This record gives sequence, structure tokens and C-alpha cells, in this order.
Amino acid sequence: MIDDDASVRDFCRMVLSNEGYEVLDAGDGAGGINCASEAGPDLVLLDWMMPGVDGIDTLRALKGNSRTRDVPVVMLTALDSLSQITLATQSGADGYVTKPFEVEDLLALIRRFDSVPHPV
Repeated sequence: MIDDDASVRDFCRMVLSNEGYEVLDAGDGAGGINCASEAGPDLVLLDWMMPGVDGIDTLRALKGNSRTRDVPVVMLTALDSLSQITLATQSGADGYVTKPFEVEDLLALIRRFDSVPHPV
């Protein structure tokens, strides 16, 4: 999870941990790129609007790195215009969820990329 908002990270950690997922997080794009590169996650949830390295540049860096290029990236952001969704998709995003979000919608999308069954 890469998001500059600690409350979003904490909430997602709680929800995902309750579903049996291990959650690593970073509060900015640069930290997230390093964390993902080292940990080799199964999926990345990525905010767009962050100081420093924003979500699109983070996404491009992840997709350009041989260690993380095949990791699915789901944008989790308040930006919801068609042009923003299109840019994210063209930059390599595998999914897009707008904030505020319904927990079940986020979990359903995450499960699409999950090879291990989790409770419904």
C-alpha cells in the first residue's frame, strides 16, 4: 500500500489483515518503489496524489522495474475523471478504485488478482 494518508493506510491494513493478507506500506512514492522492489509484493494499492513522486510516476517506475513490472497495481485515489483513469490505465494500472470506496468493492477487485482463496 502506497499512500501519503496514514489513516487510509491504517484502514486498509485493518481491512486487508482481517481478510488474511499481509500488508506492507509506504507513505510516499519513493518509499513505495523501494519497498515493492525489496519485498516483491503480490499486489500494490497506489494513491495518485502524493508529495514528491506522485502515483503515476510511481506506477511507471514499478512497471519499468524488472522486479515489479508484473505485479498488479490498483490505483486507489480520489481522482475520478475519465482522462485520469485513462492515463492510469495507459501507464500500466491494472485496476482503479475511487475514494471514498466500498470495502467489498475493493476486496472484490483485489481477489481478482489473488491466487489464494480468502473468505467472502
